[in-house]
Amino acid sequence: MRRTATAAAVLLLAASFARAAGTDLLSPLHFLLGEWIAVNTPAGESGSFSFRLEVQNHVIVRRNEARYDATPERAASRHDDLLVIYNEGGSLKADYFDSEGHVIRYAVQPRSADGGVVLVSTPAPGEPRYRLTYTRGADGILVGSFEIAAPGSPEAFKPYLSWKARRRSR
Repeated sequence: MRRTATAAAVLLLAASFARAAGTDLLSPLHFLLGEWIAVNTPAGESGSFSFRLEVQNHVIVRRNEARYDATPERAASRHDDLLVIYNEGGSLKADYFDSEGHVIRYAVQPRSADGGVVLVSTPAPGEPRYRLTYTRGADGILVGSFEIAAPGSPEAFKPYLSWKARRRSR
């Protein structure tokens, strides 16, 4: 009985350290938390997104929506996506899902030099590689970029999208 109680105490202690470690790994990303609205978008385009701590502060979830008005060249449309950032075995990872059916798995790398974060995918053979970056801009602006590297050139990232957003609320 005593051995069982000791084992249970050790497991509880280990679980509490694991919870603390998970939260600590996410703390460099807390600058992202809040509701954001896109600024300086082209006419007919708008977007907003939020980053929130969820699952008792064990993950950060981003929900994003981009809206495009109809033009003579295209119908009105909306793009939705979900990004979940989490600690797996002491490393930050992220999984991305969108309304077009894309799924991207990322390794997450907080940057201490500028307080930003970079998410880089590990592609399957023959697939492109993706890089998603967030940095803090001047006057509370959050700057984002999404880049793509063609299959066979995994380090040759080329800009695909970039945006700026202002925090609406925390």
